[in-house]
Amino acid sequence: MKPHHIHDILISADDIARRVDDLVTEMEPHCRAENFVMIGILRGSFMFLADLVRDLYQHGVHPRIDFLTLESYGGGMESSGTVKVTKDITVDVAGAEVLVIDDILDSGRTLTFATQWLKEKGAARVLTCALLDKPERRIIPCKADFVGFTISDHFVVGYGLDYDSRYRELPYIAKVTLL
Repeated sequence: MKPHHIHDILISADDIARRVDDLVTEMEPHCRAENFVMIGILRGSFMFLADLVRDLYQHGVHPRIDFLTLESYGGGMESSGTVKVTKDITVDVAGAEVLVIDDILDSGRTLTFATQWLKEKGAARVLTCALLDKPERRIIPCKADFVGFTISDHFVVGYGLDYDSRYRELPYIAKVTLL
């Protein structure tokens, strides 16, 4: 890992909490299906998914929850360009209304891959939610149905996002600056 610092907070913990509440209000009408499943893309989405699920509970929404582990970054700061499944879901999504939760929509590869993967498993509908959207990095045309924040092209950590498996625990989102 290259020398760096992460002192530039882009999104505070309070701003994240407010936006999660707003997102739940936006998505709650779409989460009322009898067969509703939320799939978190690991590892970056785990904190975001947990907060969304807890907030949805307050609205009487009780999803089945599973995780899909996809890899495209390895230990670096740039995507390899290839998405691969390293841990598949175990919940049957055939006929289900599915909401995929991702930490960041960057190139579009991961969210596009996950959506197609779940459709191939028989999901009736797949909606997507990304905590962060970096539209200027898009390579594959892809737009999330729900977006927490749109940010500029910075490498960021915190609130589940990492740099070489570090900083996921931060309660805010911060910019990584190489020294």
